[in-house]
Formats: sequence, C-alpha cells, structure tokens
Amino acid sequence: MTRTELDEEFHADGLDPQIWVPYYLPHWSSRAESAANLRVHDAQLHLSIPAEHPLWCPDRHPEPLRVSCIQSGNWSGPVGSTRGPQPFAEGLTVREEQPAQWGYTPHYGHVEVRMRAVVPARSMFAFWLAGLEDVPGRAGEICVVEVFGDAVRAGSADVGTGIKQLGDPDLVQEFAAEPLPIDTTAFHTYAVDWRPDGVTFTVDDEVVRTSAQSPDYPMQLMLGLFDFPAKADPDGAEVPVPELFVSHVRGRPLG
Repeated sequence: MTRTELDEEFHADGLDPQIWVPYYLPHWSSRAESAANLRVHDAQLHLSIPAEHPLWCPDRHPEPLRVSCIQSGNWSGPVGSTRGPQPFAEGLTVREEQPAQWGYTPHYGHVEVRMRAVVPARSMFAFWLAGLEDVPGRAGEICVVEVFGDAVRAGSADVGTGIKQLGDPDLVQEFAAEPLPIDTTAFHTYAVDWRPDGVTFTVDDEVVRTSAQSPDYPMQLMLGLFDFPAKADPDGAEVPVPELFVSHVRGRPLG
C-alpha cells in the first residue's frame, strides 16, 4: 500500500526502516560505503560528517565528496546494469543491487521539513524531492532548500530553491539561490506545495518562489549534508564538522 501521508517527528530510537533508507544512492556504491552518519535523539534527527567520514564513490565521482544523506525510497537493477536513480556520469553500472522500497513517494502534495544546520564554507545542506527514474525521463527534482556554507552570512543566507531539469526532457532548469534574512543555524520550516499546475516554495510560511512547472510522477524525499574536501582552507585551518538537526518531516495530499 502506497503511503499518502508522512508525519515524522523522530520520537523512536532510530529511523523507521519502513520509510527511510539511511544511505546515499547505494546502488552506485554500496550500503556499507554510503551510510549516513546519524543519530536520533531528543526528538531530532542529527546528521553529521565527522573528519573520519569516508569519501563517497571515490573512484567514480570526479570531485571528492563526503555525504550523510537519507532518502525515502530506492531501487536498482541488477549488478552490472545501468538501471538506477540519479546516475552522475555516463555509463555508470550498479555495484550493489537494491530492493525496491517506496517508503514515502508522493505524487503531488504538501511536503515540509523543519531543521537547522551548521555548515563550514566548503559544505552544504539540502532537502529535495527527486524522481524515482523507474521510468526513463522521470528524473527531475524539486529543490526545497539548498544552502552552501560560503553563502551564509550574519543574519542572512542565499537559499536555493526551484526545479532542476536533470534527465527530464519535459522540464527546464529553473533554480536560483536568493538571499533571505534568516539564520540557518536556527530552526526554519522549508516547504513546497506541489500541484499539477505548478509548485510554490515557502520558508516559514512565506512564499519565496513559484513555478508553473510540475513534474508529473512520484518522487522520493532526500535530506542530507554534503562536504567537498577539495575546497579545504588553504591555510590548513581545522574545518568544523558539518551538522544538520531535523525536528520533523511532513507530507500530505493537498485539498
């Protein structure tokens, strides 16, 4: 049965395995090598990327990347096939087959996350909806929030929102990061209302962007931290640990 609503407040001892996959695109890597560094405590999900966290797909991803990310669905073809969501390079093949899991994969609706983040200049945090690519072309994204540490200032931050075309021929790229007067180290609610005739993006219930585009297929939720070690401080200063604290993730149909 397809789940139509989500009200995740992280009261359990860990992530609900019926909803969440605590790995980042494990079919291109493996579950062991793509596991998020996470804890669930004090009714919050806490994601982080400590110094010892390994690189993700170091022999395949062109730029060194470390990730702590969870997602609400996943699947892949068999080992050696090219079938799987979000290929990041031509000719990628599956290294570890993943069972199909549709934990929460809405097709339209209201989706929101309440969270705060501490990210150094070389890191970022993001929450987005991604096409499952179970059918070729169902590959677009609705980016609810994307913030790089070097775009965070005292009392403001450049908050990325919009539609990402990626492999969907029916979409056009419509994404930008605009300055907002928010402190990203404090809790804020980032949300979308996704309807057949368009998408509305809000931060703390204030509209920050609208789009007349609307991906017409189910999408999974993706939530995480990203760190780019090649952008390390040239002076060799110690880099703070990127951290993300999430108090809830919710989704429901729109009336």
